[in-house]
Amino acid sequence: MLYALAPLACCIAGALHAQSAPGYTKNDFGEVGLLQTPTARMADAGDVGLIYSRVEPYTYLNASAQPFSWLEATARYVIVSNKPYPTDPNPFGQSYKDKSIDAKLRLWNETHYLPAVVVGIRDLAGTGLFSSEYFVASKRVGSFDFSLGLAWGNLGSRQDLPNPFGWISPGFNHRSLGAAGSGGTGEFSIARYFHGRTALFGGVEYQTPWQRLRLKLELDGNNYQHEGLNNNLPQRWPVNMGAMFRANRYVDLTVGYERGNTAMVSLSLHDNLAQRTDAPKPFDPPPEPAGRDAVVDPVNPALHASPAMTDWAAVSKILEDNAGIKVIRIAQRGSELLVYGEQKRFFYASEGLGRTARLLDNRLDGSIDWITVVSENHGLAIVEDSVHRQKLVDLLNHDIDLSTFRRSVEQDPTAPQRENVLYTTPLKKLDLGLSPGYSQSLGGPDAAIIYQLRADGTATYHFNRNLWLDGEVDVNLLNNFQNYRFDAPSALPRVRTDVRKYLESSNVVMPNLQLTGTRQIDTDLYGMAYAGMLESMFGGVGGELLYRPLDAHWAIGADANWVQQRGFKQDFSFRKYRVATGQATLYLDTGLEGMHLALSAGRYLAGDWGTTVDVSRHFNNGVRMGAYATFTTAGKAYGEGSFDKGVYLSVPIDLFAPFSRNRRASVHWQPLLRDGGARLDKAYHLYDMTDDRDSNLFDQNLDKIQN
Repeated sequence: MLYALAPLACCIAGALHAQSAPGYTKNDFGEVGLLQTPTARMADAGDVGLIYSRVEPYTYLNASAQPFSWLEATARYVIVSNKPYPTDPNPFGQSYKDKSIDAKLRLWNETHYLPAVVVGIRDLAGTGLFSSEYFVASKRVGSFDFSLGLAWGNLGSRQDLPNPFGWISPGFNHRSLGAAGSGGTGEFSIARYFHGRTALFGGVEYQTPWQRLRLKLELDGNNYQHEGLNNNLPQRWPVNMGAMFRANRYVDLTVGYERGNTAMVSLSLHDNLAQRTDAPKPFDPPPEPAGRDAVVDPVNPALHASPAMTDWAAVSKILEDNAGIKVIRIAQRGSELLVYGEQKRFFYASEGLGRTARLLDNRLDGSIDWITVVSENHGLAIVEDSVHRQKLVDLLNHDIDLSTFRRSVEQDPTAPQRENVLYTTPLKKLDLGLSPGYSQSLGGPDAAIIYQLRADGTATYHFNRNLWLDGEVDVNLLNNFQNYRFDAPSALPRVRTDVRKYLESSNVVMPNLQLTGTRQIDTDLYGMAYAGMLESMFGGVGGELLYRPLDAHWAIGADANWVQQRGFKQDFSFRKYRVATGQATLYLDTGLEGMHLALSAGRYLAGDWGTTVDVSRHFNNGVRMGAYATFTTAGKAYGEGSFDKGVYLSVPIDLFAPFSRNRRASVHWQPLLRDGGARLDKAYHLYDMTDDRDSNLFDQNLDKIQN
């Protein structure tokens, strides 16, 4: 150990006057760290990364996320190339696959005298193949960043130090390492955490004068003689070294030499989604000039007319083209002009409100003081966003600042009031659509990616604004389902583990065909009923209620469904299995750094009863990062994994697209697909349909009213 740490001490003198090293780098496991070891450094909140590393015999595919400045999470898929997958009878078949989730928690930040300190757990609820716990401290001195830590489990398998917790209980001194190949089946192995002998690890990262290059040197706490799967590896010395080249702000390439006998290579792609602003929108229509820049055309009688004399059909078309609002009706309450409609283009409601107000300010006379957009979604009135007409003009003229203008903007709940309806848009009965479709499953036992490329045809028929029939037909174009051979064993009704049969049984499928009705029962109470083929595997009937007060930090909802399992061809056939399922859910905005909770309880598709806990971070620009876990009465019948769990990322398309879209791109990763804790995958959810009641997103992006 002394020989390994000596080069680190030799660097200190020259480091005292050097530039401090900015940013962070990833290790082989996808954590902020050196090579095999973590450091106490953290990325900024909102950071995400995809990291590929190859160190024979392991190939690591990591996805990292930093939902909070004090919490780092990593999901990992590992291919062990020198071990066969246990369910593959072919001796020359596929190699062993493993999945795991890690967490690293900051205890305190670095100060002038004290280092930053974190505690972390690898393989938090996986098989235990790389199960480790650790404390590590980091201190920066000029261009050198030093780290020193203490590890248990795989990371500390050199075991040259006693357990410091042994004085609490002798039980902390004992832990089995790698004997059976894995430490568990997806449970939280709390009884193993911080047990057994330990080892020191540490190292240094040096920022060279060339800003693109950093050098790494570390002492590894793993001697590779206690590897899972009895896959022990030779190690010439416990020192790893490497160099990281930063190609640009998004791409890092690392090469190194580990275990004294093995080359490594790593590619890291990273970005901070929370710090992203809208991409330039060259394909959007420009906002109409307003204020001092407004263009007045005396020939056009629609300009500066009274509400009663305005051509509202023409204005509605302009509103849809420029402000993204598909107008349902236009009404007047005294000096307030109301536009009821669905926002089809802009993700941020303030942007649609600002464009609407500009258009109307250029066309209405002085009888209107307030302009209101009433957001609707599938026949449900969600919220009234109102702006004082003259104050918006003052803002656009730079006569007032945004903080002053903010006082002239209102959000109010929708409620029936006496109003004069000026125009109603005729209902379009039939909508047809055709688009490419893509789906994938990441990290399965058969292949890293199982994918399908499709042609998706959709149709919607509206009986009225609150009642519609819609469906989808998908045609397979390209897939690699031939690699999908593994059917998970199950002691529960096969409500999800027959997924391979649903994928392979037909090239033309109908994943959804349902009749849906909605109703606003009261100011803050919404209802929905539905019947038909509700998802690819189940059809039936159901309903949902949601109570969501405007500006409240909570909401409560419940759904109840009676469903029957569909045939594998996803046509109109059914199988014998039937079940009543549904959950009650409490949604809570904690007010702590954008943390949201969703707590559900009820009956799941396999007939098991239980609870789902969903924790997510909502950033100001609409990005969401979250994780969930479901614990049910399935118990040991659940099988490998022990309980349902997963992580997800949801990003507004607006942040990347060259045109405005009010939709999200979402990635969901579930380490294991099992039958326990399975929920109905409904096409519509009232909580999502009432997203515009999130006043935080509106307030945090009010500046976009000027766009």
